[in-house]
Amino acid sequence: MSVAEPRRITLFRHAKADWPQVSDHERPLAERGRKEAAEAGRRLADTGIPFDQALCSTAQRTRETWKLAVQEFPQRPKTVYEERLYEASPGELIAVLNETPDDLRNVLVIGHNPGMQGLAETLAGDAEDEPREHMGRRGFPTAAFAVLTFTGSWKSVEPGVATLADYWTPAD
Repeated sequence: MSVAEPRRITLFRHAKADWPQVSDHERPLAERGRKEAAEAGRRLADTGIPFDQALCSTAQRTRETWKLAVQEFPQRPKTVYEERLYEASPGELIAVLNETPDDLRNVLVIGHNPGMQGLAETLAGDAEDEPREHMGRRGFPTAAFAVLTFTGSWKSVEPGVATLADYWTPAD
């Protein structure tokens, strides 16, 4: 694959989690979250993006979100469970993306806020377009996703390199 061909990063925040007496890392999805995860999976499938790989936080709520969402996909991408995605800052998320092999074109990241929203805003820079305005109004609620496009190698992912092409929340 040429690095001149557009690539996509889809940032997907876990669905609504419950608050039982467990560590934050082990929090499961709430009933609403299970419904949101499946709905988000259908919407992600509807984008038609052929995901090459999914990078998923090791937290219980992200793993559950992914398990429910991917059932809606026509084809399951390779999944990598990555501890560094848990509580990651935008800079830490960029470092993980910079390690992506250049033969992959479309990567889905299942993670947490504030990292997901921060990364979407960081990569999209100061663009003023409809998806960016929509995200500005909605924030990045549970089960939301943002699709960013860029050209170049994965090592070139840095602030301002991408365009926010799509944004969706369960309230849409």
